[in-house]
Amino acid sequence: MKARIISTGYYLPERILTNKDLEKMVDTTEEWITQRTGILERRIASENEATSDMGSAAGAAALEKAGVSPGDVDTVICATITPDHLFPSTACLIQKKLKLSNAFAYDISAACSGFLYSLASAESLLKSGAAETVLVVAAEKMSSITDWKDRSTCVLFGDGAGAALLKRDDSGRGILSTYMKSDGNMGDLLIVPAGGSRMPASEKTVAGRLHYLRMQGNEVFKVAVRNMLESAQAVAEEAGIHSDEINLVIPHQANLRIIDAIAKRLKLGKDQVYVNLDRTGNTSAASIAISLAEADSQSILKEGDNIILVSFGAGFTWAGVALQW
Repeated sequence: MKARIISTGYYLPERILTNKDLEKMVDTTEEWITQRTGILERRIASENEATSDMGSAAGAAALEKAGVSPGDVDTVICATITPDHLFPSTACLIQKKLKLSNAFAYDISAACSGFLYSLASAESLLKSGAAETVLVVAAEKMSSITDWKDRSTCVLFGDGAGAALLKRDDSGRGILSTYMKSDGNMGDLLIVPAGGSRMPASEKTVAGRLHYLRMQGNEVFKVAVRNMLESAQAVAEEAGIHSDEINLVIPHQANLRIIDAIAKRLKLGKDQVYVNLDRTGNTSAASIAISLAEADSQSILKEGDNIILVSFGAGFTWAGVALQW
C-alpha cells in the first residue's frame, strides 16, 4: 500500500516583477541577476493577498481536479515560513476558506524543504491509517520578508502556492521512499533574526530591518549542492531506482547554478530536470509544489514515471522524495 498523489494544483499572483523592474529599485543590473541566478522574473502577491489566500487557491484547484468534495478531506498540512499569523496556523485558515470541516490541520516549518517534509508526514498518516485523504499545501509570500533594499537577496524570491492531494493506493504507484535531514548548527546562515521570542518586535528591531531575511549566499550554495545531491541519491537507492531509470528530477528552484551542478553530478540531461526558476524565482516551500503541479498540468508526467523531488532550505534542512507517477 502506497501513499499516492492523485491530483495537484498551483497558484501564482498576477503581478510580475522583472529584472528590469529591479534595476529601478536597487543597485543591480538585469544581466547580473540573470547570469548569477537564472531568474528573469518572479510573481509578487498583492498587498491584500496573504499566504492562506494563495494556499487556498492552490488547494481548491487540486480538489476540483480530483473531484474530491471538501468533506472527504480529513487532514490539511501547510508548509510555510511566511504564515498569515504566528498563530493560528495557516493550515487552519486554509481549512476554513475551503470548508474542510472534517479535517484536522497543522503547519510545518522547514523552509524550502517544507513541501517534502509535508509529503513524508502525509505518507505516514496514510500508511498508518490515521488519515484517508490528505491535502498538502505549500504556500509562501516571500515578498513580505524580503528586504527590498538588499540587492543580494531581493532579486531571488517570489510568491506563490502549490498543492497535492494524497490517498492510499494499492496499485504500487505513489511515494516509494523519503529522506529528511537537518543541521541546526548552520541555522544562522539563512535567517529572519527578529519577530520571535528570541528577539520580539520593537522599535529597534524594525529600525535595524531585522524582520527581513538575511543570507550568507556563498556558504549556503556550497552546502545546498552537496546535501541535495545526497538526498537524491539516498531516495533513489532506497526506492531501487537506477540513475538511468529516473524520468524526471524536480529540484528546489533556488538558483540555476545549483540546479545545473546537481544535474551534472547525477548525469542527467536537460529534459530530465524540471526548471521554472526563470519565471517564478525562489518561492521557498512552494517551489517544488508549484513545479510538480505545473509539470502535471503540462502532461509532462506520465503514468509509471520515476520522479525524484529534492530540496534544501533554512535550518538547515534538506530532503528527498522518490515517487512513481
